[in-house]
Amino acid sequence: MSVADWRVDAPVPAHVPAERVVDIRFAMGHEPNDLLDPYARTDKLREPGVPRLLFSPFAFSDKPDGTWCVSHYEDIRRVYEDNDNFSTKGVAQFQLLAGETFPSIPLGIDPPDHGKYRRFLNGHFTPVALKKLEPSVRAMAVEMIDQFAGKGEVDIAYDFGRVYPVRVFLDLMGLPFAMFEQFLDWEWEILHSRDPQRMGDAVRQVIAYLRGFIAEKQRNPDDRLGSYIANGAIEGRALTPDEVIGMTWFLWLGGLDTVASTISQMFRRMALDQKLQARLRAEPDLRNTAVEEFLRTQPLVNSFRLVKQDLDWDGVTLKAGDYVTCLNSSGNFDPAQFADPRTFDPARSPNRHYTFVGGVHLCLGAHLARRELRILLDEFLQRIPAFQVKPGADTTVTPGLLSIRNLPIVWSVQ
Repeated sequence: MSVADWRVDAPVPAHVPAERVVDIRFAMGHEPNDLLDPYARTDKLREPGVPRLLFSPFAFSDKPDGTWCVSHYEDIRRVYEDNDNFSTKGVAQFQLLAGETFPSIPLGIDPPDHGKYRRFLNGHFTPVALKKLEPSVRAMAVEMIDQFAGKGEVDIAYDFGRVYPVRVFLDLMGLPFAMFEQFLDWEWEILHSRDPQRMGDAVRQVIAYLRGFIAEKQRNPDDRLGSYIANGAIEGRALTPDEVIGMTWFLWLGGLDTVASTISQMFRRMALDQKLQARLRAEPDLRNTAVEEFLRTQPLVNSFRLVKQDLDWDGVTLKAGDYVTCLNSSGNFDPAQFADPRTFDPARSPNRHYTFVGGVHLCLGAHLARRELRILLDEFLQRIPAFQVKPGADTTVTPGLLSIRNLPIVWSVQ
């Protein structure tokens, strides 16, 4: 298939050549499929003759206009690492829909100021800090698995995947588990309704709740991360109200969705690939690198950046104010970086994928996510025998956040 087959006639800025305007929503997590590898179609973005810079004219994230897209690993690296030309201003700024002007911190802050916020938060996300958290996370995973182990069936996406990592996050922050369902309802509206009115209404309600939570932690501090932020100081000065809500809001937004989607796709892959599942049972030493391979082959987020100044690239001019989306859904399978990239290799090393993005804005919760997944893989495979997708169940995936709503799996109970 040639790039001409994807071209669309749509309103675009005058500096965007018509031959670069394409419909690549299949690579942006908008179109469901039932492939073993839900991201397989992105290979055609890197075929000979396809420009390295394409333009998608469709709305994305909370932005109504189009975006340039890069699909090769080295181009994605350039965008993530070139802070002189690319900014995170405007990324994940859903609060603008509610008339709020505070930035999402630290993602929405460029260097050099980004560093001080990252240092302020990093202490709670280092491997050393998370090792202290591991016993409680492991106990939580075991408790939840034991509740269904004897039943021979569970909806691994809805009843487990969406709950386990959120319980871990809420405990880390000191947010009440009683708000679990409400939090997920709000997040669904913000990230998945694609309706600006509904998104804005949900954002308003979340921010109002979080401001109340912050006020409570300032009155009654505790030892959780939410309280640390609410009562925090940087370089000897107390955080401003905008800094406090900016951090609390950003962690809330990022803490509810990504690991849940990763778990659902991870178990779908194992349920559909019995040889892989058997190998991970037989070779427990592979599980750490297998988690990394699950992450590489399940790039949930295609992150974007704002162009800070006019830039000539690949024969076109990007204008200041344009956006560039990094299609991690393609870059994670670039054969220039990964040998035999469409083969799931649980022993793959090194494995420098972009599922957690890259550059200074590498995902703050990456170590936590990895630890949650490794614990889960260990405990689940120890307690549950060989499993498969329940006959007749829908295995369709929308390859992005909250990609699988329901996935019942079954196993024999002795």
